[in-house]
Amino acid sequence: MRDPLANRRLMHTLERPSQLFVRGQGSWLWDVEGRAYLDFSQGWAVNSLGHSPSVLVDALKHQAEYLIDPGPAFYNRCVLDLAARLCQATGSQQVHFLNSGAEANQAAIRLARKWGRLHRGGAWRIVTARRSDHEHLPTAFDAQVPPSPPMPVATGMDSVPYNDLEALRAAIGPETVAVMLEPVQGDAGVIPATLEYLQGAARACRERGVLFILDEMQTGIGRCGALLAEDLYGVRADILSLGKGLGGGVPLAALLARGNACCLEPGEQGGAHHGGNALMSAAGLAVLDTVLEPGFLDHVREVSEHLREGLARIARREGHGPLRGHGLLLGLPLIRLSAAAVVRTALEEGLLIDAPQAGCLRFTPALTISHGNIDEMLKRLARAFARCRRLAAEED
Repeated sequence: MRDPLANRRLMHTLERPSQLFVRGQGSWLWDVEGRAYLDFSQGWAVNSLGHSPSVLVDALKHQAEYLIDPGPAFYNRCVLDLAARLCQATGSQQVHFLNSGAEANQAAIRLARKWGRLHRGGAWRIVTARRSDHEHLPTAFDAQVPPSPPMPVATGMDSVPYNDLEALRAAIGPETVAVMLEPVQGDAGVIPATLEYLQGAARACRERGVLFILDEMQTGIGRCGALLAEDLYGVRADILSLGKGLGGGVPLAALLARGNACCLEPGEQGGAHHGGNALMSAAGLAVLDTVLEPGFLDHVREVSEHLREGLARIARREGHGPLRGHGLLLGLPLIRLSAAAVVRTALEEGLLIDAPQAGCLRFTPALTISHGNIDEMLKRLARAFARCRRLAAEED
């Protein structure tokens, strides 16, 4: 399927199967041999509108003919339009565009610490939850951190158990500048925050005078059936980070700020030299406009119920579950069965899913998924479980 020599040229940073994909459309991928695969991973929730959606392809083609990247030191029309549209849709005052979710979360921490110097006596520590995707950010040196000499971004992160409100409240101290949480811990096994926990965390931040930051990399841009997961929980963050689905498959992330958290000055957010370029901004605008079309989020909620019901039936039959998550970000915990083994057998059935943890399957299909494709996925998943049972029986 692939050139073994070419494969050795890639650094071995991921375990990849042998398939070489050459074409994608909607919820389907085709390999070099012409076999079709139903994709319920979508690049770990990156391809929010599916593979090569016409609205995104047309936007990229059109923009590429005029302007790709004038450089971060200059305005371009697309980034101004995307900034206005995104701020209006989310009720935010300012936005900064970056290339990746990791960069956006690092930027959120830098912004919070700048706010801490201005409004909380130099406070700089961040309370977060264990197993958060942002808990172990790259330790690029951040000149904006108050202590001298400059400290890594990851320094000063105080981790507490997720969904434990008392532990979170106890961790907020005089040096705390913010609480940073994911509404759903996707990489930890699709674990949603309880309503009491997330609302309690937001309330604790207000009472203690610290910022409330939401990492909506996986949950934002319609993934949970609302534009932002904060809408589901009835909370409002001071700072939000967005990524993955915002670009619909191209590298684009965003840092959003509200109220007096809008305190950055020139030179205080480095890196991201391609963030907000005209081409990526055109893509983000196409995705956002699509998600905000009347009826789009209604469709997400409708198909998510169909998917949830189907997965629940399989889970009951196979003795797994219960399901976790919101909208089209769902996790299926497995009992005494390797998630990696199910992923492998599903691939043999022409189904792409992923396993964020050894005992959990994750489903993040395109937000445009149809009922028919969900039904086909359920058939292939059922066959994958049956194959796993046969293999287990043969080993016994």
